[in-house]
Amino acid sequence: MTVVTLGVHIVDVLARPVESIPEGQDTHLLEEIRITAAGAAAGTAVDLAKLGVPVASAGAVGDDELGDFLVLIMKRHGVDVAGITRKPGERTAASILPIRPDGGRPSFHVPGANLGFSPADLDPALVTGARLVHLGGMDVTWGLHDPAFFELLRAARQGGTLITMDLLSNMPDLVTGARTFLPHVDYFLPNEEQALMITQAADVEKAAAALLAEGPTGVIVTLGAEGSLVATAAGTVRVPALEVPVVDTTGCGDAYCAGFIAGLLDGRDVEAAARLGTAVAARVAGGLGSDAGLDGLTLQTIAEGN
Repeated sequence: MTVVTLGVHIVDVLARPVESIPEGQDTHLLEEIRITAAGAAAGTAVDLAKLGVPVASAGAVGDDELGDFLVLIMKRHGVDVAGITRKPGERTAASILPIRPDGGRPSFHVPGANLGFSPADLDPALVTGARLVHLGGMDVTWGLHDPAFFELLRAARQGGTLITMDLLSNMPDLVTGARTFLPHVDYFLPNEEQALMITQAADVEKAAAALLAEGPTGVIVTLGAEGSLVATAAGTVRVPALEVPVVDTTGCGDAYCAGFIAGLLDGRDVEAAARLGTAVAARVAGGLGSDAGLDGLTLQTIAEGN
């Protein structure tokens, strides 16, 4: 398998546009409701599959109906789901997202089985046999904060596997705990709030430099409407966001990661891969859900803005 996304798997239920929560038993009519496979591993996997990249996903879901749905929908999109563990008696992680008219996304969330995913649930060959492993949400997969998992990442990198990582939460205790993964990662893709939170730096440039010093080859900080900042040993460059009508920002970070990963595997340099990530994220922002707007597209058509 070319890519393995490893970590957080969530079922998202999204509705738009939601201006307020109805009082009592009132009903508000909406334009659209969707249910999707999401989370920093599952969402990225689906986006990669839609971009034509062979991908497997590994993580933990419950043995409930939501778990059935998540596995089914990922498989339908072309993701190899053999690495997804079903946890008896546990709930599948899920979120309810009432999307505001401006694309903002407050959430109601159940963490579920993600918290218990551990190295014992993982086939090491899935990791060491991949061209690239994407760690999605290491801040909330506490069971992977394990020396045995760090050793597996070390062995994979020695064999030529690239490791990328992004985070899920903006909770200080969780985000800072993910810092222990940085020596085992080639490319780290936090958002601005996460980067500043981990480093306590005064600005995003200093935060990227501090993170780069901890081991990664590159640090790519996503900045929302301001684009992203790419930091490597060669220097720092800003990649502007694309101007698009924003429907929903859910999953834009996962989409950016998918585009960036696809760009790296396509032989593009880090800046060019970041520009592809920007273009994929812009596509997703134009629709509802973490995989919106990607059906029937290729890397070439996205890069050309078609």
